[in-house]
Amino acid sequence: MTAKLLSTRDPVPASPEPGPPAGTSLLFLREEQIRLTQDLLFLAYRDFTASADVELERIGLGRAHHRALHFIARRPGITVSELLGLLRITKQSLARVLGELVARGYVMQETGRRDRRQRLLSLTEAGRGLERLLFERQREVVAGAYREAGGAAIEGFRKVMRALMDGRSRALLDGLPASDRSR
Repeated sequence: MTAKLLSTRDPVPASPEPGPPAGTSLLFLREEQIRLTQDLLFLAYRDFTASADVELERIGLGRAHHRALHFIARRPGITVSELLGLLRITKQSLARVLGELVARGYVMQETGRRDRRQRLLSLTEAGRGLERLLFERQREVVAGAYREAGGAAIEGFRKVMRALMDGRSRALLDGLPASDRSR
């Protein structure tokens, strides 16, 4: 059976209220439901990134630049090696991205105090401003979705997103500042 691609006009099927206890019904594991989930993830990602993409395109940067700015903002003083682990891109790609961000004055690199081979990354004032602008664009999208979904759905969403990550990604997430991170 082939699954229908979710239309933005199609209502999202509501969960039965209150529903069976978690794990007792496996209907959500059927192929058509998993494909619907893929539809939702791909389309949500496309629409979530679109608001920041407009700003990035305006200044000639891309999503890899945005992800680097995001994680450098979240962990000032992050090493290049740690950023490579977060982004899971090649050294060459990261070198290109960081080279552009440094050249444009968004990121600064300092030599590690204990290990002189390390390069510690942080955002400049211009970098903090750009990262904030991109965050504001995406915050509007997420806040609207959160308002529409409600608190219980948000907690469930976070649990599902975390469960989609491998152990390495969960560990990296756990290393981000806890003040605004929810498990």
